[in-house]
Amino acid sequence: MSFLTRWDDDPSRPGVREVLRDLAVRAVLPGVLVFAVVCAIGWVIMEPLRGLESENDVSRWFQDRRTPTGETITKFMSMIGNTEYVIAVGVLVALVVLWRTRAWWFALVPILAISLQATIFVIAAYVVGRPRPTVERLDPTPPTSSYPSGHVGASTALYVSFVLMATRLPNPVVRRVVITLCVVAPLLVTFARLYRGAHHVTDVLVGLANGIVCALLAWGYLRRDPAKGQSRA
Repeated sequence: MSFLTRWDDDPSRPGVREVLRDLAVRAVLPGVLVFAVVCAIGWVIMEPLRGLESENDVSRWFQDRRTPTGETITKFMSMIGNTEYVIAVGVLVALVVLWRTRAWWFALVPILAISLQATIFVIAAYVVGRPRPTVERLDPTPPTSSYPSGHVGASTALYVSFVLMATRLPNPVVRRVVITLCVVAPLLVTFARLYRGAHHVTDVLVGLANGIVCALLAWGYLRRDPAKGQSRA
């Protein structure tokens, strides 16, 4: 069974107990490990590496190249990662998928991805407490929650889960367009957060990694058995 085709290989309906069990074992428990790794990297940055002060040079490089047009464009790019936007898009897509497939257990994928990411981000940001870059910030942001990037993590978790879901689209042209747009979206957010002085480079890199891993965990959260799919054929 291919990881990408796992939902097609076994489209059978699971029980609620089965879903809850697999959520705990295959998503929540691995998520705890991801959280530990994110915090460990944050500790290395803040303690042995003394906050990686050299990263402020990168932030100043972006600040020195700001323009009114760039500030306007990156404002909208950054909004792709806003909490309310991510939740709204995730719920909307989940509802559309539910309507089209009647597979509520599959429609949960983007919701699970952003929920895992958000939980890891919020607690890790509090634990690590990394200060923001020492440049003018163009957005109102808490001063000590720079690491990891929540905007980047949220948009990455959401759109990578969409990329995985889009592999099931039957029309190859539509599939390629959707996948391309979903790959580009978190990259735009990443650039915008650096440009607008919200994060250090390592903040957005760990945010990207957190989002990708959470999307993969969400995609694989439910055990699938190809034999069930074959028996239904």
